[in-house]
Order: sequence, then structure tokens, then C-alpha cells
Amino acid sequence: MQNGPLSEMIVQAFDAMSEQLQSAARYVLDQPREVALLSMREQARQAQVQPATMTRLAKHLGFAGYEDLRQLYADAMRNDVTGFAGRVGAQARSQKLKGDHALATDMLSGVCTQIGSLSRAASLDGLVEAARRLSAARRVYCLGLRSSHSPAWHLHYVLSLAGKQAIMLDAIGGIGSDILGSAMRNDVLVAVSVLPYTRQTIELTEYAQSCGVSVVAITDSPVAPLAQLAACTVVVPTESPSFLHTMSPAFVVAEILGALVAGQASDAASEALASVDRQSAALNTHLKTRTKRR
Repeated sequence: MQNGPLSEMIVQAFDAMSEQLQSAARYVLDQPREVALLSMREQARQAQVQPATMTRLAKHLGFAGYEDLRQLYADAMRNDVTGFAGRVGAQARSQKLKGDHALATDMLSGVCTQIGSLSRAASLDGLVEAARRLSAARRVYCLGLRSSHSPAWHLHYVLSLAGKQAIMLDAIGGIGSDILGSAMRNDVLVAVSVLPYTRQTIELTEYAQSCGVSVVAITDSPVAPLAQLAACTVVVPTESPSFLHTMSPAFVVAEILGALVAGQASDAASEALASVDRQSAALNTHLKTRTKRR
């Protein structure tokens, strides 16, 4: 849900609002999914206003109380078209009206803003805590399916380069999850999934948690299914003008976690990477720059 059902009404009424009401209104405009999912008190905390301000906003917009407003957003979210076919029509209409350059510009601008938001204190705390858990783990399992596969696989790749025992749960033949049978309580599962959430990812994460494996979630909301199972959650924005949600912030999170863990491993990571360098040289893995002939 990119826009809430009251977006136009709020924009029209915004200038006449007090400063506190405007703060609450900005939250409702910017976080329509959270309005549908979180309690009023939690929304007020995130908006940095008093809970009474959220109630006053609802009454300013013609509702008896904030619960009526929240219910409207919850209903809109349930009725929202999550299929890609429904979204591509909206993208095509906007693209035809604004042009290809505008769509590309909007996507790039959105991704830059979203990645920049990861430097906020709460996001940084989550990244550092997640890296601490990965560094302490005996073994790191990485799980991501469909569009979430790329960031999960990249994290697995970086961790493996740095000498961490990392296992990607994507083996051919659908047997990738079998390796969880040897998981222990000092292992960690990094699970990546965003709306629309992939059922198998949630089910495998539930199973891993039931075995005592600690879960680090990379997902799009603090109340997403993975977040409910995780000991540590890194929230990534996914909204995009495209028909497909963006995975760029999740990919950046994977890169940051890999770098943090490698840095914390220090000497062990250096030794592992030196071994990678020696093997790459022996196998002539990388193309060497050639001098151009005159």
C-alpha cells in the first residue's frame, strides 16, 4: 500500500493543522502500512507526538477516534492489490504520462532516500546488533526466496569469503532446508522476506526457531511475520514507482553486515581472504588488464 485512503484529504487539510497535528499527519502520510498494523501508542512514539495528538488528528479528519481511522487503513490494506499485474498497470499509466526518464529518475531518487534512511540511529543499532550475532555464531544459515534471494545469497557469499561458515538454504532439488537438521543453538539464521511474504521462508524460519536457532530478520516492517520470529530485525523500505518492490536497501544491508562481520573477525578474515587471493591467482580467475596495441 503506497498511499493511504486519506492521503488526499490530509494533504488538503495539512496547512490548517497545528505543528503537532502536522507531525502526526506526516506519519500517517509516510507510513500507511504501519497505521494499519501498529497500535496507536506505538505510532505516536514513532511520530514523536503524544497519543492524544493522534486522536486529535482523527477527529480533525472527521472520525470519532483514532481506532476508526486505523481500521480504515487496515481494511484498505486487506483490499490492496498485491499482485504484480495490478501494479504494472499503474506504473504504465504513470510512465506514459511522465515519460521513461521520469520513472528512472523517481526510482533512483527513491532508492537514494531509502538507503540514506538506513543511517538513522535505530537502523544502525539494528545493523550492529545483527552483525554481533553473526560474528558470535558457530554457523550462519542464509535464507531468501524469490526477489529476496539476491541479498541473502550476497550475504552468504561475503561471509564465506571472510572465512565465516555460511550456508545458503537453496540446494538443487529442494533439499536446501535439510541441512537445518544439524543446526544448533549457537547457530544463526538470517532470513530475508518482504511483502508479499513467501510462505516457505516463514515456515522454514518457524522451524529453525523451534529448534533453538536464533533468527536475524531482514524485512520491511517491525510487525512483519519474520519480525515476530526474530531475535533481531533490520527493517528495510521497499516502496517503488516500479511494479516490483525494490530490494536495493536489503542488498545494501547484506553488504554492510558482511563488512561488519569481516572487520570484527580481523585476523581470521585476513587469513581467509589471503587464501582466496592465492587460489584466484593459481586458477587465473580474474581477467588481467591488457595493454592496448597501437
